[in-house]
Amino acid sequence: MKRLLVHRVIRRLVVSVLLIGGLILGPSLPAQALGGEQVPLGETAPAFTLPTNGGDGEISLADYLGQWVVLYFYPKDFTPGCTLEAQRFQRDLPEFINRNAQVIGVSADDVDSHAEFCDSEGLRFPLLADTDGAVSRVYGSWMKPMSMRHTYVIDPDGTMRERFLGVRPAIHSQEVLARLDELQQT
Repeated sequence: MKRLLVHRVIRRLVVSVLLIGGLILGPSLPAQALGGEQVPLGETAPAFTLPTNGGDGEISLADYLGQWVVLYFYPKDFTPGCTLEAQRFQRDLPEFINRNAQVIGVSADDVDSHAEFCDSEGLRFPLLADTDGAVSRVYGSWMKPMSMRHTYVIDPDGTMRERFLGVRPAIHSQEVLARLDELQQT
């Protein structure tokens, strides 16, 4: 038990150093440093199926045809920025629901970690386990060994409508809501 605790503390320190390094470098990096090629807006969002902590087994993007999807990738459960971002999405979840939008989080953490994170933070939206980074890579949101902080807005037809790269967790949910309002007006 003590060994597991020490392992988690070391892992969190390494992740924090990587995240801080990313913040210092900023978003003006080439596409490879930002996780890879981005899916062009106006094209079909890449399909995926991943395991979830919600007891539903797996979730596919196709499960949400007819709804807007806010697909947000984040580095790590229980880290300060990721916790704040998840808390803000949870706080604003009723507003997303009123806009016919489903919030879905994705990281390389496993289903058990996601379950603990959801329980700890009272999260009522699905978190998907992309443990090998395959979906994160397809979306251009992978910097081994973790997903990057990117968000994609997918319309009810499955078309990529917006992307947010290098987001600020404290205000991001409100930014997404504002952009969702604009997209739904057009």
